[in-house]
Amino acid sequence: MVNLEWYRTFKAIYKTGTLTGAAQSLFISQPGVSLHLSSLESYIGYKLFDRTGRKMVPTEKGKVFYNFIIEALAKLEDAEKNFQRSTEKHTPTISVGMCFETFQMTLEPYVSSLPFNLIIQFGEYPEMLENLDKGILDLIITPQTGTTTNIEHEPFSSERIVLLGGIHVNQDEFNELLEKGDKNKILDWLNQHKWYGTTGDMEHLRRFWQLNFNKYPDFRPNYIVPNINSIVRCLSGSNGLAVIPNHLGKKEIEDEQVKVIWEGSPLLENTLYFATRKKNLYTEETQAIKELIRKVM
Repeated sequence: MVNLEWYRTFKAIYKTGTLTGAAQSLFISQPGVSLHLSSLESYIGYKLFDRTGRKMVPTEKGKVFYNFIIEALAKLEDAEKNFQRSTEKHTPTISVGMCFETFQMTLEPYVSSLPFNLIIQFGEYPEMLENLDKGILDLIITPQTGTTTNIEHEPFSSERIVLLGGIHVNQDEFNELLEKGDKNKILDWLNQHKWYGTTGDMEHLRRFWQLNFNKYPDFRPNYIVPNINSIVRCLSGSNGLAVIPNHLGKKEIEDEQVKVIWEGSPLLENTLYFATRKKNLYTEETQAIKELIRKVM
């Protein structure tokens, strides 16, 4: 059975000429717009638009279909305006991209209190920057800056990449090796321990190793777990090592469940940025999210 929202989405695409414009006018996500259109095209059996770059150009069937439904759809929209409660208004939907661990540490406890709809997307930073530029995302948290002139980057915090260990790791020998500056023996000591990692955090380990030892690590972690928060929980109160951003283990470090074995020399630090499009329709909502994250980090 056809969904009337598909017609409304079709009209918005026809009027704005883009999926992004339709999403903004309807206060829904761009993936939602794409889903409505593909469902409608599948239902009626015709292609309604040709995609030319970012523009959506109606096909001949699309033009005929638009002319056929527009009057009836306008009547339905008029009825909606006349009979809805005067106090009712659209609730905006904000799409935010960040890493899973940052979401858990910052926004997760506050989601239910937000006065607007929220979609969280996890992914690789280059992909999130691309989705921000396309209008799929409204705000991202990233340690990387792109070259797109359409996007603004606002620095708000920093993270230090450190060697973290379980509280029972005996580091006296390691500290002595550091004082002597014998990097070959330091590497031997590190290789004697069990290592934790995730499929997505090898970049931290590689950069830390390259900066401190001028080469890439010649081993893989013994235990691959779902995310960095899982690493911290596995290390808590036990043995083992991992290279992670220090703020993701902040509470466990303060509670003395894990400890920073080494910050490296030189230090490896990333600046964290809020990234938004320069033409941002949801300034108030994105500002509210920024303030929540600043309060925690």
